[in-house]
Parts: sequence; C-alpha cells; structure tokens
Amino acid sequence: MLNFMTMKITEHIKKAELAKIPTFSYEIVPPPRGRTIQDIIDSVEAVKPFNPAWIDVTSHASNAYFNEKPDGTIQKKILRKRPGTLGICGVIQNRFRVDTVAHILCKGFTKEETEDALIELNYLGIHNVLALQGDSPNHIKDKLKVEAANEYASDLVQQVVDLNAGKFLDDINSGASFDFCVGVAGYPEKHFEAANLQTDIEYLKKKVELGAEYIVTQMFFDNTKFHRFVELCRDSGIKVPIIPGIKILKNANQLKTLPKNFYIDIPMELADEISKNPAHANEIGIRWSQMQVDDLIKSGHQNVHFYIMNDSKNVVEVVKKFN
Repeated sequence: MLNFMTMKITEHIKKAELAKIPTFSYEIVPPPRGRTIQDIIDSVEAVKPFNPAWIDVTSHASNAYFNEKPDGTIQKKILRKRPGTLGICGVIQNRFRVDTVAHILCKGFTKEETEDALIELNYLGIHNVLALQGDSPNHIKDKLKVEAANEYASDLVQQVVDLNAGKFLDDINSGASFDFCVGVAGYPEKHFEAANLQTDIEYLKKKVELGAEYIVTQMFFDNTKFHRFVELCRDSGIKVPIIPGIKILKNANQLKTLPKNFYIDIPMELADEISKNPAHANEIGIRWSQMQVDDLIKSGHQNVHFYIMNDSKNVVEVVKKFN
C-alpha cells in the first residue's frame, strides 16, 4: 500500500518553480524478457539519493525497442513486448516512494487495451501518464486491431481525458474515479514525420488544447534549438510547462546511432571533440551535459529530464554537480 502522498507532474513542476531549486526526473527502459526487475531496482537506487522528482517508465509495442549496449551503441531490436511497464511503475512508486509516469502508446495497443491499462494504473495509485504515438508494429496484420487503436497521440490524450470525465468505451458505470495528469512529447528539431517545425508545433498545440498538461522534449544536444522551440511554442499559444530532455552521449558510436534512431543532430563542436578523442567520449559527454543543464537552469528551467535507458552511472556524474 502507498504510504506517501503522490503528486501530479504539474504539481512537481510548480513546487520546483516556487522553491527555485533544480529538480531532475529520469526515464528508464524495462529490461528485455528473461531479465529481472533487479535491473530497474539498481537504476532507481543509483538516482534515489538525488531525490528524483519522478521516474518515467517506457512502453513498447511488440515490434521494437531501443537497447543501449555496454559500448554505447544504440540498437533497435525487433522482439516481443518488453515486460511490465505497469508493474514496474507500481514497484518504483510503492517501494521507493517516487512518483512514476507510465508511457502509453497508440500503436500496437487497441483502445480497449489502453482503457484496461489506465484502469490498472489507477488501481495501483499511479496518476501520471505520457501519451505517445509510438512505432507502428510490423507484425500486426489484423486490420480490425489496427482500426481499433488510437491513430495519433492527440487521440490518446482525448481517451485519457474522456476517462477522467467518466466516459468509458462501453456504457458502464464502474464507480471508479480517475484523475490522470497527461503529458505529451515535443520535438525541438521537429518530429521526423512532420513537414516542418511550425507544423509540428501546431499538432502539439492540438494535444494541449485537448487536455495535455505538460510537454517533455525529445533529447537534444544544442540548447539553442530548445530555447527556439520554447519561443515558438509560446508564440503559438502553448502555455503549459515544457521540460527539456537530456541524453548523455557516452561513446563515439553514438555519433551515428543517436541521429539514426532518434532523428536528432549532434553539434559540430561536440562531434569533432569526440571524433578526435574517442577514448574520452564518456568524459566529454558528461561535461557537455553538465554545460547543457547549467545553461537550462540559468535560463529558468528548474526541471530537467534525463534519458537513462540502461545505464545510470553517467547521469549520477552529471546531477551530483547540482546537488
């Protein structure tokens, strides 16, 4: 049973702004099938001393997931579903008393499966979700199943908002009370499917108008792109909090794998330094991320989100400078 007062992400953000104290959140990836939850426990225990505001747990459709190998290579594998996003959220929130954010996807899951997941999350006392489109599963050939899924993240936001209002897919009265805080993703360098950045921001604005309460960005390595993105969002009328997402580059291999898998740019200065000193890529990546975080905090962004994936060591090296 929960023995601490859970908070919405928007409440965490407001708390950090009022206290003017930098706070950090983290995103972890469930282990592949055959592994145990100990991998997750190790990652959470590594960041717990630094008082994580919240921890995101990713979700994956049956066709693919990203894996960070020991040498730093980012690899996209085609496998069955990774286990336990909902269960992992429950373990983290109940064992470590840290609020969790469950990722929910359009692709690979029907609306009924999504509703079931939300009911289960509510049962576990988890009231924060991140609504994402996700990759299209390449194994699904059942047209009816595809048609039964939400097509866009905006559709997923609408489903969560409807459930908060007591509107189920079937005309039932469960007596349950839902109050999910919904976040969505933003792309400082635009989503790869969007024609241009301004069009992408218009899609983002629609998700906010439907009920999304905060935005967390895709990883970026050039803060000027993030600052410009925030400016464009504000100019378009988006007023909800925008949280910068940071990934620590740790290996020369990632100069290729990160842009390939996440459709982002690596600044020339960073790429050149690592190319000339590949043996020191880890140190360079840590220093670069510390510079990014320092600039973001000085620019008034009290919340910073870290993409841990499978390795928390470098994140610890970055955040301990700010504690």
